Amino acid sequence: MYSDTLCIRHDGVEENKTLQCQTFRDMRGFYTIKEQYYRVQAHVETQRRRGSDLRRHSGGGAYAVEQTAVSSMLKEAVESQSTAVFNALAGSVQVQVEPVGRWFEAFLKRRIRNVSVSFQELEEEEELSEEEEDEELQLEEYPMLKTLDPKDWKNQDHYAVLGLAHLRYKATQKQIKAAHKAMVLKHHPDKRKAAGEQIVKGDNDYFTCITKAIEVLSDPVKRRAFDSVDPMFDNAVPSKAEGKENFFEAFAPVFERNARWSKKKQIPNLGSMESSFEEVDNFYYFWYNFDSWREFSYLDEEEKEKAECRDERRWIEKQNRASRAQRKKEEMNRIRTLVDTAYSCDPRIKKFKDEEKARKELEKRARAEAKKKEQEEKERAQQAEMEAARLAREKEEEEAKQAALLAKKEKDVQKRAMKKERQKLRTTCKNCNYFVDTKAESVKMMEDVEKLCDLLELISLQNLNEVLASGNKEQSRAAIEKQVQEVNAQLQREREAEVKAQQAARNLDQSSTGTGGSKGWSEEDVQLLIKAVNLFPAGTNARWEVIANYMNLHSSSGIKRTAKDVINKAKTLQKLDPHQKDEVNKKAFEKFKKEHAAVPSSVDNVVPSERFDGSSGDSNSAPWTTEEQKLLEQALKTYPVSTPERWDKIAATVPGRTKKDCMKRYKELVEMIKAKKAVQEQVAAKSKK
Repeated sequence: MYSDTLCIRHDGVEENKTLQCQTFRDMRGFYTIKEQYYRVQAHVETQRRRGSDLRRHSGGGAYAVEQTAVSSMLKEAVESQSTAVFNALAGSVQVQVEPVGRWFEAFLKRRIRNVSVSFQELEEEEELSEEEEDEELQLEEYPMLKTLDPKDWKNQDHYAVLGLAHLRYKATQKQIKAAHKAMVLKHHPDKRKAAGEQIVKGDNDYFTCITKAIEVLSDPVKRRAFDSVDPMFDNAVPSKAEGKENFFEAFAPVFERNARWSKKKQIPNLGSMESSFEEVDNFYYFWYNFDSWREFSYLDEEEKEKAECRDERRWIEKQNRASRAQRKKEEMNRIRTLVDTAYSCDPRIKKFKDEEKARKELEKRARAEAKKKEQEEKERAQQAEMEAARLAREKEEEEAKQAALLAKKEKDVQKRAMKKERQKLRTTCKNCNYFVDTKAESVKMMEDVEKLCDLLELISLQNLNEVLASGNKEQSRAAIEKQVQEVNAQLQREREAEVKAQQAARNLDQSSTGTGGSKGWSEEDVQLLIKAVNLFPAGTNARWEVIANYMNLHSSSGIKRTAKDVINKAKTLQKLDPHQKDEVNKKAFEKFKKEHAAVPSSVDNVVPSERFDGSSGDSNSAPWTTEEQKLLEQALKTYPVSTPERWDKIAATVPGRTKKDCMKRYKELVEMIKAKKAVQEQVAAKSKK
């Protein structure tokens, strides 16, 4: 909806009517009430000319027309006036209106530009505002204008030359043209002569600076280049001390000043202490990803248009690109320094961090309390479980105790029954002279009866006693012999089963030991493996192949071991319990002691050499510690071979060790290193093949 003023002429008198006009839409397009009003007014005028009786309104001097379309457009009467209907017009006719004309064009422009008022009114307002700006445009006289050197036009302030120093980059093109026109009218040589000024030679040179100023500022590209190096722009960055004292007053104008370089138009504000975390985060995200259009082509030292050839022009372009890139880098570093300084001094960041820290502390405390509560519940559950388990265990123990008592009673009953039946068997056999005639048979039968007493169960003994009590001598003897045979057969079967089990175990051991590295490991091989594992620690190249080759070289069993066999045996040794490990080490030490205890008979007649002339009692047989080994190695480096009395000095640096001990340890180390190198060379040779 918009308002408009219509002028109605009647009998030479003009009356203005302000109407509230609306835009309606039908099936075919758009039209306005204003257009309908014109049609109604034409109809009214026709009726008037035909002599219709239209009387004037007594209060306001306007014409009231009884027409639905017109009355809906007129304003309501104020309190001091009244509205009356004097006559009725003909009925309204529905007319289809085509969407044409300047009103439809205005509607399309409003819809495209997404405005809610008449496009013509906006244009009129813009024109009026521009005219007002032109009327209000005031130029500031540049006092140094006449002293400018046209050759040094690049270092001049073009805005100040045109009198726009107070507007600068905010000046519009229309203002720039108006300012240039005013400056030309005032400073053109012809205008100055016409004004009666005395002009000497060279006095008009500064007018070239005005021409250069309009040439630069009227071209958008050149103007942007000049704005990028605006001499009045403040590139300063507040210090941390200034920011900490008064953050918003120190940084707000700086960010507002530098926002002019942004390619994006939606620029977030610095805000205040009441700004939310999202607003502050968006602000710093924008400035940490700042996209600047500022460029420094205006400061090019060389102009490629002045080049005499293509190569020179290319060289100039290369130099200019390098200088622009350097200045652009410095500019981005300046912006980054500004943002970093602001971020470090921003009290809101500290507040957010403190809040986050407090929140995390609360969450940590809540987690600790929840964990403590969970632990307490878990402990209570464990206590309940332990109590239930204790009660169940006591119940089971009580039940087991009762069961043991019952079992003991049953066992006692069975034991007494067995004793009774055995005594009965012995008594029966003894009374019947063991059912034999000779003494020798009696002794043998006695042994069989004792065997039956020891091996037969209670039921078998009861059955045998019943047979003996009911049968004659021959039947009793036959029953005893039959029972003895069954017992012997049972014993024989048990022996055979045991023999078979032992044989199967031996066969299994034999089948598990095949040829090569899978054969059984002797104690010597195990000790050799332990020595090799210590000699070639983790990190050695192809460690297990090296250990396998070392064992194959030094093993006296003649069995060739592979890396897989060595790994499996090493894993088996690792799985041994501490007692087994101690036993293995004890056996190894006993073997070592046994081998080194036997001294050859020829040693008694041997004269000690000069290198080992010390008494054997002075030597220390304890193993070398890590600290002693480090001292020995350092002494070997300190005293080279050419040092006189070298071993005496080395022994003096190792506390608790004699010269003989140091020399022996040195020999052992040399042998170990040689063996290690030999095995590694063999492995390297095999890998090459």
